[in-house]
Amino acid sequence: MTISWQFPYPSQRMPVLARNLVATSQPLAAQAGLRMLLKGGNAVDAALATAITLTVVEPTSNGIGSDAFALVWDGETLHGLNGSGRSPRAWTLDRFAGSNQMPIFGWDAVTVPGAVDSWVQLSQKFGKLPFGDLFGPAIDYAQNGFVVSPFTAVRWAATPELYADFPDFGKTFLPGGQAPGAGERFSCPDQAQTLKSIAASRGESFYRGDLARKIVNCAASNGGAMTLEDLANHRSRWVQSISTEYRGVHLHQIPPNGQGLAALMALGLLRNFDLQQYPADSADSIHLQVEAMKIALAEAYRHIADSNAMLVNPEELLAQEFLHARAQEIDIGRASHPGSKILSDQGTVYLTAADDSGMLVSFIQSNYYGFGSGVVIPQTGISMQNRGFGFVLEPGHPNCVAGSKRPFHTIIPGFVTRDGQALMSFGVMGGSMQAQGHVQMMVRIFDYNQNPQAACDAPRWHVDENFQVALEPGTAPDVISDLKDRGQKIMDAPPSHLFGGAQLIYALDDGYCAASDHRKDGQAVGY
Repeated sequence: MTISWQFPYPSQRMPVLARNLVATSQPLAAQAGLRMLLKGGNAVDAALATAITLTVVEPTSNGIGSDAFALVWDGETLHGLNGSGRSPRAWTLDRFAGSNQMPIFGWDAVTVPGAVDSWVQLSQKFGKLPFGDLFGPAIDYAQNGFVVSPFTAVRWAATPELYADFPDFGKTFLPGGQAPGAGERFSCPDQAQTLKSIAASRGESFYRGDLARKIVNCAASNGGAMTLEDLANHRSRWVQSISTEYRGVHLHQIPPNGQGLAALMALGLLRNFDLQQYPADSADSIHLQVEAMKIALAEAYRHIADSNAMLVNPEELLAQEFLHARAQEIDIGRASHPGSKILSDQGTVYLTAADDSGMLVSFIQSNYYGFGSGVVIPQTGISMQNRGFGFVLEPGHPNCVAGSKRPFHTIIPGFVTRDGQALMSFGVMGGSMQAQGHVQMMVRIFDYNQNPQAACDAPRWHVDENFQVALEPGTAPDVISDLKDRGQKIMDAPPSHLFGGAQLIYALDDGYCAASDHRKDGQAVGY
């Protein structure tokens, strides 16, 4: 397959072609990763420095109290890491009796944060540089400050009202009671001290030491159930990726509890159609993709949960016969509305890195919703994620809340191989947009031969929890009218955050092509 170097969509970006690359949603973080490459580190070192720096310079989407997932190509083999944490052991369904859904704020939304252990595990297994070196840029920005970037400032501006009930949040992240604006400097010395402690102890302080005790004391003082045992028992899991074939390549995902299975199912459904006969931005192509995604999401939210609790194996949902049968339900002339409940988050960062040894990393890190639960551990700068919101309160559902259980996760790193070799590392941030974004990147690149930046720049579609379809500005008016005629419920004036943000690195015959989304502050950098 030969990708086209045409750029048919308006864009603020051009791809970066180099032998060593980092792409993410915040420029200072991307450059932190580049500094590790220039220092002699590999793609994992670069990815980790980027991820650690993102907790400081883009705290509106992730933090030291986040979860993480990764796919790493070591030059020969693809490795998966599930860095999501479990619920406190004391959680039961009865704890949430009388509620229609899980809390999104406060300690009853907080599961054990897994990002710190993910950093440790990835460094131990693959890193070349000393673990402490990876923290240098982040510690400097936390201690001495950084200038807030525009998209991050917009997200930050909503937090004074959103987290008004959490005084420690305000003390840490709202200097003078206000969110910092674009172009203003922000520092958080408490974060710097916390990162120094994590670096010096290789994460031990966070799960079994001084930081762990501060976390548990904060929980105990505010009605939380998290214990030292919950933290000490946390372990990231090395996993085998799950995959499906599409147009001669394989898309790989982390197996459940993540939603990557939904992207694989949608592509398995689209295999039954010849999308190439329709123009890339036509109503026919968009309609077929949307209909496949609806079926995939309906199945995903019915079945995906902690792998130990699932009643259906991923292999059954990816079986060719099953997907062929479901594809027969898709009518190119009429929209369908299968039942589903879609989780939507607004707090995720994605990054990817590659080096000239052939190593590629796909890494995603998230609070879930903005700064997370609103819980900030006093004098640490640790904002705690709210991934517990991913559970449901339906007895008998595989994703029903329980103790020591991983919730359904929206964050998914993507990876593509061809003929058993690495081809592309990529991700698309944004709740249920992540699986949908993976599908759109795959279709644009492997059905329509678009280069990664063009695929990234193109207007997107998004299916919401009521199966309304949001179409991004740039979609042709006649296409919108056509989709409405087919029965698609087109959303009026959709908010821009629905369409997520992509970062991609694609392997060329010599070097790589990296793309970064104009919908975020970030960039691709390399040499």
